[in-house]
Amino acid sequence: MDSSDNDDRVARALHHAGAQPTGAPLTPPLVLTTAYVLPGDPAGEYQYARWANPTWTALDAALAQFEDAPVVTFPSGMAAIAAVFYGLLKGGDRILLPSDGYYTTRILADRFLTPMGVAFDLVATAALATKSFDGYRLVMVETPSNPALDLADIRALSERAKAAGTIVAVDNTMMTPLGQRPLDLGADLVVCADTKAVNGHSDVLFGHVASRDAKLLDAVRDWRRIAGAIPGPFEAWLVHRGIETLELRFSRMGESALALARRLQGHRAVRAVVYPGLAEHPAHELARRQMRGFGSIVGVTLADKAAAERFIGGCHYVRAATSFGGLHTSAERRARWGDQVAEGFIRLSVGCEPVEALWRDMERALDAL
Repeated sequence: MDSSDNDDRVARALHHAGAQPTGAPLTPPLVLTTAYVLPGDPAGEYQYARWANPTWTALDAALAQFEDAPVVTFPSGMAAIAAVFYGLLKGGDRILLPSDGYYTTRILADRFLTPMGVAFDLVATAALATKSFDGYRLVMVETPSNPALDLADIRALSERAKAAGTIVAVDNTMMTPLGQRPLDLGADLVVCADTKAVNGHSDVLFGHVASRDAKLLDAVRDWRRIAGAIPGPFEAWLVHRGIETLELRFSRMGESALALARRLQGHRAVRAVVYPGLAEHPAHELARRQMRGFGSIVGVTLADKAAAERFIGGCHYVRAATSFGGLHTSAERRARWGDQVAEGFIRLSVGCEPVEALWRDMERALDAL
């Protein structure tokens, strides 16, 4: 995979502020304020703290370099998804959501969109290739799907959606702008929970929406301004810190994930391993075309619930946590949340620890089964 384009994006993101005067802080300042000096008629970008903040501005500019598109930031990934829904939908619209994607997106649609007259249908990620988009205002795509790691062809479905007059939004949380570029493949919007790999330190809830369609992004931004779904300056400052090592972390985690997936395949206690970087993955060739890396998430199926819990509890370097994309390797049995996976299915999020130490730790826990 050609990495020169990503290299340029990373360099621009790290130096997006350009030349700075002598004595300027090397890192973006943290601006904590609820008001700005504003005499006379309102003018300028900074008028009220719910509308803009210099710390957001700096982060938006850096994320825009990664996305190669304007960005609007939010206090969580779900706030970003909610802004797309509430900013773009109205009563009478119909949307299509992944039946095997992040479950809270479906809960949001069921509990809050349905009462306002927005209907939704569900479709499995792998079945999007044959699904008609006629009559849909918006289709939400999550590829790889969370947690089963099925793939959808973003370019092909975006072409079909465009012909049907349907907006395509891609949840790119798992891959980040460095691992997959949905806007380049024809998507209209990208949503991302920066809580995960973009921040990478498991200490901030955050999200963003990116789009090259000014009208769509203006609607999302306007909803944030009016509804008040704004990020805190300190959280924005922390995410800005996180993205400065995103390329290093994402590369290390992806390399380790592939190495571990291959070794896990060969252990007698493991029933199945799913990872887009494995040749055995049913959509491996699509992953090679569409993704600029295979990510840090590995699906591991053990015999049953008890075996999965014993494995997670038996690892010293694997933390039991319901998140992914952080510096520290974590794992959880996803069936406990109602995901349509086997009782023994584990979502393994590979972190930045040395891969050999991770494997020795996992091998001991598997041998004990």
